[in-house]
Amino acid sequence: MKLSPTFVSVTYGAGGGTQDLSFDLLNFLQNKIGLTSMAHYTCVNASRDKVLSDLDILYKKNIENLMLLRGDPPKGDDKFFQNAKDFRFASDLVKIAAAQERFSIGVAGFPESHPESPTSEQDIQHLKNKVSEGADFVVTQFFFDNQYYFDYVKKAEANGMKKRIIPGIIPIVNFQQIKKFVQLSDATIPQWITDKLEPHQNDPKKTYELGVEIAIQQCTELLENGAPGIHFYTLNKSQATVEIFESLPVNLKSPVILA
Repeated sequence: MKLSPTFVSVTYGAGGGTQDLSFDLLNFLQNKIGLTSMAHYTCVNASRDKVLSDLDILYKKNIENLMLLRGDPPKGDDKFFQNAKDFRFASDLVKIAAAQERFSIGVAGFPESHPESPTSEQDIQHLKNKVSEGADFVVTQFFFDNQYYFDYVKKAEANGMKKRIIPGIIPIVNFQQIKKFVQLSDATIPQWITDKLEPHQNDPKKTYELGVEIAIQQCTELLENGAPGIHFYTLNKSQATVEIFESLPVNLKSPVILA
């Protein structure tokens, strides 16, 4: 709270949790704590009636900010979304939520392309579809090479998109965990980061120190070169985010820093 984030986001039933728990937490953060909160919402097991009902529930809880995602299919069901009746893509959710004209809508962007996109061009087209249906801003998947972000923004702008594209940053406080995330998302870890962290991967304290140092460098370069803010993926461990923010140059600490 002392960082005064523009908003905090709550994942949608992550880690085996239920939707009700996510909605309860959103209600607590928004209405009891006073933090502007954004609800993740996915296409998984979504029907038109359920989505309309859930949007009403969220709005009645004063949740006016949404992060609309396709979500991940159940394990082993590769055709889950192909067989979905109402919502196959995040853009389907964006369309129905934007038509209500009562939400601020964020969508995901993938600087290194979504793992299921055959080409970066098709991936940009998917982003354009989400923006065309009514998305107000984009938050990216995590990345560790800023050039991917800068190139992604240029491609989006070249395709007529003028919405804010906010870089998503994940501090490397556990190198083994990050390597697993990278495998799942098809992201890449630059060799210089691997060379720096691998010798200390069994030393939690040193890994933490180096991970925070790397994230400070990354965030500073992004903000100095026009990024409209930073979205930190805290993974429920906020100390690294606090240290990174407090270590940024004073002129870069603005209200558009996100957590």
